[in-house]
Order: sequence, then structure tokens, then C-alpha cells
Amino acid sequence: MNNITKLSPVQKTIVGVQFLFVAFGATVLVPILVGMNPSIALFTAGVGTLLFHLITKGKVPIFLGSSFAFIAPIIKATELYGLPSTLSGLVAVGAVYGIMSALVRFRGVDFITRLFPPVVVGPVIMLIGLSLAGTGVDMAKSNWLLAIIALVTTVIVSLFGKGLLRLIPIFAGILVGYVVAIFLGVVDLQPIVDASWFALPAFVRPEFCWEAVVFMIPVAIAPVIEHIGDVYAVSEVAGKDFVKEPGLHRTMLGDGLACIAASFFGGPPVTTYSEVTGAVSLTKIADPAVIRIAAVVGILFSVLGKVNAILQTIPSAVLGGIMLLLFGTIASVGINSLIKNKVDMGDTRNLVIASLILTLGIGGAEMTFGGVTMSGIGLAALVGVILNLIIPQKKSNPEKEEN
Repeated sequence: MNNITKLSPVQKTIVGVQFLFVAFGATVLVPILVGMNPSIALFTAGVGTLLFHLITKGKVPIFLGSSFAFIAPIIKATELYGLPSTLSGLVAVGAVYGIMSALVRFRGVDFITRLFPPVVVGPVIMLIGLSLAGTGVDMAKSNWLLAIIALVTTVIVSLFGKGLLRLIPIFAGILVGYVVAIFLGVVDLQPIVDASWFALPAFVRPEFCWEAVVFMIPVAIAPVIEHIGDVYAVSEVAGKDFVKEPGLHRTMLGDGLACIAASFFGGPPVTTYSEVTGAVSLTKIADPAVIRIAAVVGILFSVLGKVNAILQTIPSAVLGGIMLLLFGTIASVGINSLIKNKVDMGDTRNLVIASLILTLGIGGAEMTFGGVTMSGIGLAALVGVILNLIIPQKKSNPEKEEN
């Protein structure tokens, strides 16, 4: 692995900006879809990443950006409780990371994987993608031409892009779709003209709400498992064992504190970005200092009023076209998780757990406990965890093993 300390400060900055653009499209897409300010997401991604590096002693080359896992829950929770209350639920998600960090510290990683096995995590990830399919279609059909152009661009870059270009398919799809939309005259450029060059994001403070807290906490299951996988992945890319030093408990705590910080500013929860890990692998530059430069640049971008205005004028059809692929991809990741971990769906136990997670989540089931309502992905994930704990495992047949 090349050592970035041989690069000049200017070269480091250039690489850091490249890494930011790898994460840019996905980071701003999440807040746009859930009705948050994209500039806040850039700000919180930068602040969260710096906080993560502080907790992990500046040793892990990870960038934190907006998490796709929370799109559907944020949309639903905002409808039910309002954005400030929803943010209090997202603060609780960060607290879950803290609890998991303590469990990893004292009980080890195996305890977490036993609590959240692939038969639970796979269907939950599938549910995250499938529950948003209708939203993607509704946005795309407002202008199918723009949606198809954005979609085709994203697919082409994913399949045939070279180098860093291949790592920014979402950004490329948004950019091409937006440019075409301007030429078609469907973008109102006046807000961009009127926007000031420099402006602080419109931060939103959370307001405590028990219902929103209970609604959001179970959704943290999938991102927690994703975090573990990403840390193993970046360890392999960097040629170091970050699970041992600084320790998985530290990386998980850093992620959790970053989520809490993002929620206090009014941004979406953040998560480890595999795209940036891919960029680290491609460039052979694994110095965490470059990731911190990307975080600082993200914060600087967040106070550019013109950038925020541009993001706010992206047509919904452009976003919808990308979502057609994106949400299907998320569902496919869940399916791949089941296949990769060789989950036997012929086993009645696994079939019951996976089936109930999917039907409860897609069906929009709701349950009320003591005046607190749970529904959607959160309820489905909680049911999956409980079923995994109470349904006995099939015992192996000793006679078959002897034969």
C-alpha cells in the first residue's frame, strides 16, 4: 500500500476532494428524498467523519455519509411525529451503536452476530429496498424521459466506468439527468440566482418523543451489521487489522457518536461508506488524513448557498430514475447476504423468520404497546430478532453424521 505521507499537502487535498465526490451523490440524495436539507447532510457527514476519527485515534480510513437504511423510516416517522421528533429517534439510534460497542468490548463480535444472524439481517435489508420501490416509481413517472436518462447513465457508469468514475455512478446519473433537465427547460434556475454564495445550513433541533425513539431503535440492526462488515473490508484494503487496533468497539462507538451529532444538527444518520473504501483500494492511498481532508471539504461545501440551491432544484424524476436501480440494489444486497451466508431457506425455522419480517414490513403492520406505536421496518426487525431468539434451532441428526 502506498504511503500518502510522500504526497505534498496539495496532492493530499486533491485526493481528498476526489474521495468526497465519490460519496457526494449518495450523501446528498438521502436528505433530498426524506425532506431534509442536503447542505446539513454535507455538514454532518464532515463533522461525523472527524468525530469518528477522533474516537478511533485517527487510524481508520473511513468516511461517514448519509445512510440509505433510514430513508423509509424517516419518511414514515416524519409523517407520524414531525421532523424534530424523528430526530430524537435518530439520536436513540446512535445510542444503540454505543450499547453495541460496549457488547463488542466485553462479549466480542460473535455475540452480535448471534443476536443478529443473516436470517434476520438479510430480510431486513431486503425490506429497506422493497418498501421504497413505490416511492421510486412515483417520482420517476413525473417525467419518464429524465428518469430513464438518469437511470441509464447510472447503469452505464456502474458497468463500464473506469477508475474513480466507476465509483460515482449516482453522482454521474444526477449530473447528466440535471444537465438534460436544464436543456429541456424543466429546471427553475431563479432560486440559484437568488441564493447567496455563503449561507449556514438551516439546522433543525431534535425534540424528544418516546414514540419516535421506539419507532427508530430497531432499524439500527442492519446498519450495525453493515458497520462490522465495512470495518473488516477496509482492514483488508489497508492491510491492517482495525478490528483489533483501534478495535471494533471504538469504530462502532465513533459511528454512533457521529449519528448522534448528525441528529442534533438536523441531518440524517451516517454510516461507513463502502464507495470510499473502494476508492482507497483503487488509489492505494489509505492514509486517514486524506479522509479527514474530504470531511473538511464537505463542511466547506455545506456553507455554499449556491450549492444548496442547485441541490434543491434537482427534478424529482431524475432522482426517481436513480432510485429505481438503487432500491432494487439494496434489496439484492439482502438476497446476496442470505446466499453468501448459505442460509437454508428449506429450513422451516428460517422460512418463518424471513417470511414474517417481509410480510409485516411490506404490509405496513402496526402494533401499539402502552400508547407507543411501532410499525414498518422497525417492527419487522424487532419481530425477526425475537423469533430468532425463541424458535429453537434444528438439532443435527447424529446418525446422519456418522453415515
